[in-house]
Amino acid sequence: MVTQSVERKSSKGSVGIEAFQGRLRLRLPRQLYSGKQKYLTLGLDDTPENRTIAEAKKKQIESDIATEFVVAGTFDRTLTKYRPQTHLKLVEPAEETQKVLKLDELWENYTQFKSSQLEETTILRDYGKIQKRIKKLPTQDLSETLAIRNYLLKAYSAEVAKRTLKQLNACCNWAMHSKLIASNPFDGMASEIKTKKTSKTSRMAFTKAERDAIIHVFENDRYSSKFAPVSHSYYAPYVKFLFLTGCRPEEAIALKWKHIENHRIVFSEAVATDLRIRKSTKTHEARTFPINKQLQALLDEIKLENDSSEALVFAAKSGKEIDAHNFLNRVWKPVVENLVKDGQVKQYLPQYNCRHTFITMALEAGVTVTQVAKWVGNSPEIVMKHYAGTIRQVQVPEL
Repeated sequence: MVTQSVERKSSKGSVGIEAFQGRLRLRLPRQLYSGKQKYLTLGLDDTPENRTIAEAKKKQIESDIATEFVVAGTFDRTLTKYRPQTHLKLVEPAEETQKVLKLDELWENYTQFKSSQLEETTILRDYGKIQKRIKKLPTQDLSETLAIRNYLLKAYSAEVAKRTLKQLNACCNWAMHSKLIASNPFDGMASEIKTKKTSKTSRMAFTKAERDAIIHVFENDRYSSKFAPVSHSYYAPYVKFLFLTGCRPEEAIALKWKHIENHRIVFSEAVATDLRIRKSTKTHEARTFPINKQLQALLDEIKLENDSSEALVFAAKSGKEIDAHNFLNRVWKPVVENLVKDGQVKQYLPQYNCRHTFITMALEAGVTVTQVAKWVGNSPEIVMKHYAGTIRQVQVPEL
């Protein structure tokens, strides 16, 4: 009778083997835990060899369950007895389900992780763009990465799709290391997308004649509409300053009179005007720029007697910082495109190329690479890599 009882009870104590997310686990009988389903994760990949190991563990547990009704305490309900490796763990079904995070949740966690390491403007602008694209995706399921890739290629240019996939790949790599996901479904996906080569105009410079033509038409309002709320000549000092210093536009926009003293300019701040945030320079280091006669004449021309040290050197009509994005599209671009039509400028280049123009002209004038790098806040290596090949050497020097 005892044997029959054991057999009858053991038939109800069968342990199941199953795979979850590619890993093996044992499904324990519900009656052992008052009808509650529990699992024993084995920490093993679902392979034929590991199935054999799982089968042996299953038989051991089933044997102990059967014997439990004869010798109390044989079956260990904490399952410590059945997990000699530290990675084996008793889990609830809900616990494993909670670990399956959606893409938008992973990105939010990733952004929080990066926020302490990056500038606030980078998080708001660059990471914010990715977040908006993620919200528009047809699915947030990490198992549907092909659908995500195809949507990105359809909704955006190849360049934008590739950049987005690179960011998603970085996010999932971080999530793997953080034990939030088991594998990275975006690994290698961005490299499969072919994009056009970077524009050759990215670091091209205006010639001296082109630079002077641009400054001249700004000063004389040649292309400024009589209905424009602000004439082009209002921005002439700002344009001239960009050409004469090679500073980044956001550094010129942030400049205050307190940053100019003792015949030098201290570039220590920058303003991302689209976000209205004042921050440190791109390199996070302040640098000094010597004021020559040409630059001093410009500063004397625009300096007012009542300007306080906290006043902006180049302010918008409203008194606030110039909006670089609006200036580029509403003022700079029409002016330079008109000069191209009139044959005074070879091709359109954005305002940032004022910086490239200064660097190129300084190198052509014989200023050392190291000195130019100090003036513009770059490393000598970057200057050599990106500008040495663009210098227009007129003749071979006498050696």
